[in-house]
Amino acid sequence: MTTTRHRAAARMVAAIGAVSLLAACSGNGGGGSGADAGNYPEQNITFVVPFSAGGPTDTVTRMIAEPMAAKLGAKIVVQNVEGAGGTVGAGEVARAEPDGYTVLMHHIGMSTAPALYENLGYKPLEDFETIGLVTEVPMTIVARKDFQPATLQDLVTHVKANANKVTLANAGIGAASHLCGLLFQNAAGVKLQEVPYEGTGPALTDLVGGQVDFMCDQTTNTSGQISGGKVKAYAVTTPERVKSLPDLPTTAEAGLPQLQVSVWHGLYAPAGTPQDVVQKLSEALKVALADQAVIDQMAKLGTAPVPAEDATPQAHRAHLEEQLQTWAKIIADAGVKAS
Repeated sequence: MTTTRHRAAARMVAAIGAVSLLAACSGNGGGGSGADAGNYPEQNITFVVPFSAGGPTDTVTRMIAEPMAAKLGAKIVVQNVEGAGGTVGAGEVARAEPDGYTVLMHHIGMSTAPALYENLGYKPLEDFETIGLVTEVPMTIVARKDFQPATLQDLVTHVKANANKVTLANAGIGAASHLCGLLFQNAAGVKLQEVPYEGTGPALTDLVGGQVDFMCDQTTNTSGQISGGKVKAYAVTTPERVKSLPDLPTTAEAGLPQLQVSVWHGLYAPAGTPQDVVQKLSEALKVALADQAVIDQMAKLGTAPVPAEDATPQAHRAHLEEQLQTWAKIIADAGVKAS
């Protein structure tokens, strides 16, 4: 599905990320810390982001890390462990010591990976403790600045007439941009030439540079490019307009109501982590999401914290269960498998 060069790069990054994370886990002191959960935390906590630094998930993680650390009374170190659509980092956390010192921030990919990967190596509902949802980020449909179609309906007409010429970029198989792209193709009734990259950054860079035609990506990554006039924006994929992009219509307003998707993020701990530790992390998450600086930062990027009732282990698990079922059907219907 990807090019040989992309696969080789993914394997190299995965190997480096795995070694780095194992070293971090060893530095945390292993399983002894989990024995006395009442004193948690007694050392640094590692938040693993299974995607590249500077990407949307990394951005959200760094927003909440500081206020969570202040509430917990321990330093939070954000570590990027890239590779295979987020599955490398997620797998390392699933196998980490369940003591609360290794935590995963993942997005919608946690619910799509089981349908995409035949040999995933972990089970989302069995190998993790859910801590709480964090935010739901809208997606935007954007194109190179000089792309011919003027509106979303024009885009649909254009890609149908030029399916073998138009290029649809994404950040790699299983990435949020890939999933949104699948939904766009389903809604438009067309199969396009997809161009996968090793991350959102290089995909958007090539879009701005005119090397690819269009893509679907999170507002946390595209808002600045849209506001700066560096890309052409067609619509936002949520029922309501985004406050930071008030002139951008929704897909329903623009004539493609079937395309509705947002990228939700949540925190996870390895299965078996003591429940009082999970609860401490969840309470710290609630404090972070109520922090005005976090609210303001998210607003600038077109998103907002989830309500406090959703930043709980119970609400997070229920949402994950529902999303696993939803995406299993969508991905099966699309006939997509990650290599």
